[in-house]
Amino acid sequence: MIVVTFPMPKGLVFDWHTHADHQLAWPASGVLTVRTQESAWVLPPSRALWIPAGVPHETLSAGAAAMRSGYLRPDRCPLSWTEPTPVSAGPLLCQLIGYLEDRSLGPDQRVRAEAVLTDLLRPVAMTTVEVRWPADDVARRVADRLAGSPADGRTLASWGREVGASERTLARAFLAGTGVSFGRWRTMLRVQAALTALAAGEPVAVVARHVGYDSDSAFVQAFKRETGVTPAAYFRAP
Repeated sequence: MIVVTFPMPKGLVFDWHTHADHQLAWPASGVLTVRTQESAWVLPPSRALWIPAGVPHETLSAGAAAMRSGYLRPDRCPLSWTEPTPVSAGPLLCQLIGYLEDRSLGPDQRVRAEAVLTDLLRPVAMTTVEVRWPADDVARRVADRLAGSPADGRTLASWGREVGASERTLARAFLAGTGVSFGRWRTMLRVQAALTALAAGEPVAVVARHVGYDSDSAFVQAFKRETGVTPAAYFRAP
């Protein structure tokens, strides 16, 4: 396994790409978001993501972060996972990733460390929240505005007056383009926006207000409906 550390200033994006090797992406500090064509994962330092060789993905950081990535040749890998898989990044796994970054390790040392590391890669349940964008140009304008300000609580009728479309037209465009109603879409957007702040350790009360909820309980209920767990449990070590 070859390990490389990438300093990632706020807003940095490694655009869509693939690797010939398997990748283990771990945020040594900060919070990372890794997106594939089907899903997106928000990773605090207690989580890492196994990305199989050949899977298109992009990686970004909303704030300053450091990504430590391990690359392993498929023909040398004992794992047969074919889908991106989140794993728990406990203290020993994190230490081993750092240890394997030392290029002066001898072959026997490296083989032993790699064997322990792969033994420690244990999948952890982590529900993803993927928010699809509507294809309709006018509905997309509304979606883009809400993405920049998820706390905006205006009704669809109000948005219609701003973008020059009827409430019914926008409702149909959101349902046709995203597969869910506008109300459900906005809830999913808010939960996705909350994940990065929660992973960074911000209090639930602060995050709830930031994404548009008047009370902690309303936010927790919405979060649990979308992910199946409470915000406090989402990033908890198994």
